Amino acid sequence: MRRPGAWLCLATILLLPACVSSTRSDPMHDDALVGAWRSRIQFTSGAFAGITDLQFMTVYNAGGTLTESSNYDGAPPVPPAYGVWRRIGPDRYEAAYEFYSTRPPARLDEIATGGWLPAGHGRLVEQIALAPDGRSYTSTIRYTAFGTNGQPVDGGGEANAEATRIDF
Repeated sequence: MRRPGAWLCLATILLLPACVSSTRSDPMHDDALVGAWRSRIQFTSGAFAGITDLQFMTVYNAGGTLTESSNYDGAPPVPPAYGVWRRIGPDRYEAAYEFYSTRPPARLDEIATGGWLPAGHGRLVEQIALAPDGRSYTSTIRYTAFGTNGQPVDGGGEANAEATRIDF
């Protein structure tokens, strides 16, 4: 006697590996960018163009959020950047993330009474091209600086980046 559910059960068992086989290294899936990355950034214009050793460490989380920190987060002190990312095509992603900026104290004694106070925020929009093996990417970044009033200020610029996946 055949049971109608047996075929469904067999089909589920045979197809289940195909349904869960999406991996971080498969650039055809939305989650191919998920993971930790280290990138080298070179601004070609704007306030950061003179920095030649800028690096970002970025974590792309499942669900489309990200956290980014740079080797310059302590100069001047600023918190990490937070943002979102999405797949926009095969091997192509877009990320938008923001960070708060600070201004140096005018006098040394101000460090004890407030130190580095808010100076606005920055927004980075990155266009990412993932390598076919999912282990690296190149990107272009557009940076916009904003003052404490939320209006754009001088200092924004354009950059190129090369990133590699952090893993064991």
